[in-house]
Amino acid sequence: MTKSTTPAITIATRKSPLALWQAEAIRDALLQLHPDIAVELLPMSTRGDKILDAPLAKVGGKGLFVKELESALLDGRADIAVHSTKDVPMELPEGLTLGVICDREDPLDALVLPQGENSQALTINSLKDLPQGATVGTSSLRRQCQLQQLRPDIKCESLRGNVNTRLAKLDEGQYDAIILAAAGLRRLGFADRISYLIDPQDMLPAVAQGALSIELRSNDVATQALLQPLHHFDSALCVAAERAMNCRLNGGCQVPIAGFAKLSDDHALSLEGRVGAIDGSELLIEKQQLIMNAKDDFVERIVQAERLGEAIAERLIARGARVLLDQAYDE
Repeated sequence: MTKSTTPAITIATRKSPLALWQAEAIRDALLQLHPDIAVELLPMSTRGDKILDAPLAKVGGKGLFVKELESALLDGRADIAVHSTKDVPMELPEGLTLGVICDREDPLDALVLPQGENSQALTINSLKDLPQGATVGTSSLRRQCQLQQLRPDIKCESLRGNVNTRLAKLDEGQYDAIILAAAGLRRLGFADRISYLIDPQDMLPAVAQGALSIELRSNDVATQALLQPLHHFDSALCVAAERAMNCRLNGGCQVPIAGFAKLSDDHALSLEGRVGAIDGSELLIEKQQLIMNAKDDFVERIVQAERLGEAIAERLIARGARVLLDQAYDE
């Protein structure tokens, strides 16, 4: 019997509904681009998925949601891993690379109100419209520090579990509102649950929020070539700036760091970075814009974006960001 020569790609993914949706979206995109290949999923549980009784910031360690997937890449059980880029540590294991940054979905945070018997007739056009002393569910120190800066009266309570579980807890009356990434809600068909898209002036998104990325072995040239049409250059520039800032701050995805870059039509790359005290008592903000030369090749523009991120980080550090981050780690 002749062995099949059909190219096959195995995608490592977490088992959560959102992670599976993301992996299936990449699978479908690959099959549309390359109908002759075979693509299968390898669902896995990560350490972050298994620890549900403690805030992630207290669990410690980086790569809570990706380490097991990366092990599957390194030992050959999988060819690629699909990630929410905000969960990917700044430093990757030797032999692996983030080869693709996909077209970024809505990067903003969304406020979600209860439905059903625990719902109230509230009109939310700003975080200032939340009731006095409201209980808001979030396990993100980034969201917490910015929310408490704006509304010190708000009570932030831990919220863990997948999107469906979090929505169920909200509707059961455990919280007056919760905050989730708009991208995840849209991807899972819950766009109608978005009560208010939070203005980034009030709550800047997480680094790389809304952007899917594909990790693979650095020497796997054939797979990289198959994936290349999924790479979105403008999104990659923005993500590069944000991740470079986070890397210089030695941050992970569970610290009070926010970063958001935008690329305008005239090639101006702007980046805003924030580091806050988790009680909301202090919030450092730095912004900068860089006019990129459209004639430079993509590699050079990535280098420029990373330098912008590092410059923002240095200014935040000069203003005391390290002290605030150390306090967050010690809590």
